[in-house]
Amino acid sequence: MSESSTAGSPAQTLSRGLRALEIITDRSEPPTIAELADELGVHRSIAYRILRTLEDHALVRRDSTGRLEGAPGLASLARGVQRDLQSAALPELTSLANELGMTAFLAVWDHEDCITLVSVEPRHSTATVMQRPGSRHPLTHGAPGIAIQSAHSRAEWEAVAPKHPWRAAADDARRAGYATSLDEVIPGVSSIAAALHVPGQTPAALAVVYATAAHEVDADTVGHRVATAAATVQLALG
Repeated sequence: MSESSTAGSPAQTLSRGLRALEIITDRSEPPTIAELADELGVHRSIAYRILRTLEDHALVRRDSTGRLEGAPGLASLARGVQRDLQSAALPELTSLANELGMTAFLAVWDHEDCITLVSVEPRHSTATVMQRPGSRHPLTHGAPGIAIQSAHSRAEWEAVAPKHPWRAAADDARRAGYATSLDEVIPGVSSIAAALHVPGQTPAALAVVYATAAHEVDADTVGHRVATAAATVQLALG
């Protein structure tokens, strides 16, 4: 059997390419090509071919050690998703990032995950946490997922997302107007988020993320600031 016949159908090749993007952008440590091949369950030659295609479209690049990371083309793709939401959120994200000295981002709910659509790093900070557009983390981990859940009543949530149990933290977020998390996605990293629930828009959240040890944070002050930014975005979207 030739190598080309083992690569699979065009649909399978596309599926593998999309899965490769998920693996590369999900990792806190950029993977090697060997690690990518192992996670895809394919021969390394097939992983190389997928990688070359992604590189040709500026979706993936290799760092100085040969590890794989997302490339600027991902941001171009992300800009086309929920364009009105991103446009309304960007000024507030910029204000949050620069006022708080933390990376601010917009995440949307997509099946099992929260996906970052756009992020803004502060102009003047030496200890920011990167949050790349296109990166994913489980809906069940982190403040954005809690915030998205809190935009629903428990009964509403059980109707729209029966596979995802209601979290007690969502009750707290409904009362406070914001959600917090520590170490749920990445050890040593905290996040604070507020829900965006606009009719006709995908459920989303505005959030800030920061290295826990690098910031002394009054969660209530930051949480209310994030919630105010989310309310401003909701008003802008009507």
